[in-house]
Amino acid sequence: MVSPAGLIHAKTVPVQRIDAFSDPGLGASPVWHVFAVDQSGIVFGPDTGVVGDRRIRIDLDELHVLGDGLAWAPGSFFDQSGAPDPYCTRGVLRRIEERLATAGFTALVGHEMEFVLVAPDGSRLPSHLWAQYGLAGVLEFEGFVRDVTEAAASAGVLIEQLHPEYGANQFEMSLAPRTPVAAADALVLAKIVVARVARAHGVRVSLSPVPFAGSVGSGAHQHFSLRRGKEPVFSGGTGASGMTPEGESAVAGLLDGLPAAQGVLSGSILSGQRIQPGHWSGATLCWGTENREAAIRFLTGGPGNPHGANVEVKIVDPSANPYLASAAILGLALDGIERALPIPAEVDVDPADLTDEQRETAGVRELPSSQPEILDALAASATLRTILGSPAVDATVAVRRYEFETYGESTPDELADRFRMAWSV
Repeated sequence: MVSPAGLIHAKTVPVQRIDAFSDPGLGASPVWHVFAVDQSGIVFGPDTGVVGDRRIRIDLDELHVLGDGLAWAPGSFFDQSGAPDPYCTRGVLRRIEERLATAGFTALVGHEMEFVLVAPDGSRLPSHLWAQYGLAGVLEFEGFVRDVTEAAASAGVLIEQLHPEYGANQFEMSLAPRTPVAAADALVLAKIVVARVARAHGVRVSLSPVPFAGSVGSGAHQHFSLRRGKEPVFSGGTGASGMTPEGESAVAGLLDGLPAAQGVLSGSILSGQRIQPGHWSGATLCWGTENREAAIRFLTGGPGNPHGANVEVKIVDPSANPYLASAAILGLALDGIERALPIPAEVDVDPADLTDEQRETAGVRELPSSQPEILDALAASATLRTILGSPAVDATVAVRRYEFETYGESTPDELADRFRMAWSV
């Protein structure tokens, strides 16, 4: 399972015990929901303390063989009576999926996974031949690239592309779109596959938003599309960029709620270093067709985009819990549709090129990079509490505030060094 701090936790059992892991499940303390990223902190709360027990039940429909005697399946939390645990992040996303279905919508989500290869101790690897998106990066790590591709296919992870990225020893892997819960499961499985292959090649994978201070950060962008019945909402219409009225309202809902959702999408102690203009991180609150500096990038359908029109949320980073991030994104889109929000004007230039007057007229502003400000907005958001549930919001705010209270005086270099491997597996 994945905690609100973005950490992946696990239990293992012999294959003979697999039925018990499925039902009634294996015991786990409520504090599993509030483990902090520093490998020692626990943020106790009224319902996440030393008293009580939960059951982790694996989803056998999503069990995948990893090889070498290991198999993996995602888990969900229940109480001992069998009721869903409100702190369970996978359960939160499943409820959003059900809300969409009740409203007549289906969603597909496609995850991007950026990561940096580092030495086993977390230090930099040589990068003398590395160039942005360069062939040298493939050839330097061709065994790794080949083995990731083969291991992913064997485990049932559908890779659309895997390529060197902008930063030194940085790669990006795009996963095929799936339904929301299945897509988040696939992202977790992909992280496991990549980490195992990296180990076999004598390196490790950093899933930090900012592996090295002052260098290129890593994102975890999410793409999504919506359909009402068989009809897409982001194409076939007469609105902005061919959107239907519901598609426009979905984008408007995202923009309206994104500042409050930032604590879920990119709320870690390191995230603010990545959310900067000019870094393709979506640091400006606006939307634009194929605009990589906009927080919401719209991709039109057509021959060059066989998956059809979709929306990319660029501020998500690898420290985020993917289940909560998808739930927040889809929940805000549905909220916009239900309120029939009007879409703001599109920004079709680099937001940095806008004058102050143009920014004010268009309502364009930079998203904050201050972790306390980001978390205060999440904690105060009635909308996000309705979408995610207060238990999930409170747990997320608690573990993130612990980060700032404990490490907020550290320098960027100290933070990058301290948490370079915090989200790795």
